[in-house]
Amino acid sequence: MSDTVSIVIVSHSRDIARGTADMVRQMVGDEVKVAFCGGNADGGLGTDVPRILDAIGTVWSPKGVAVLVDLGGAETNSEMAVEMLPEERRGRVVVCNAPIVEGAVMAATEAAGGSPLDKVQAAAEELAAG
Repeated sequence: MSDTVSIVIVSHSRDIARGTADMVRQMVGDEVKVAFCGGNADGGLGTDVPRILDAIGTVWSPKGVAVLVDLGGAETNSEMAVEMLPEERRGRVVVCNAPIVEGAVMAATEAAGGSPLDKVQAAAEELAAG
């Protein structure tokens, strides 16, 4: 599995993040590592930079990690998490500008085919361009 780009799903809702990750796994299988995080420590809505960092670390791949987010706060916190990564990893993690569910499925499908990080990101973001 470390031969592919990994996927991290960040949502304000833990249920949405988990459901999206489950959908990706059902559609793509175990070829691509998928992690998710969502909600705040009290079980409410929100995102958390340390949890995002943990999710990235859990699925880290030398091929890179594509992060899919739902709302502006998730994007901002994900970008902050990327900036906090060690320099040698920072350039191997991208935050995709894509719809979270469709983008995650497209990104994982592209990753499962062995595509590099830039192609995985482009596959996810193609939906946003249309």
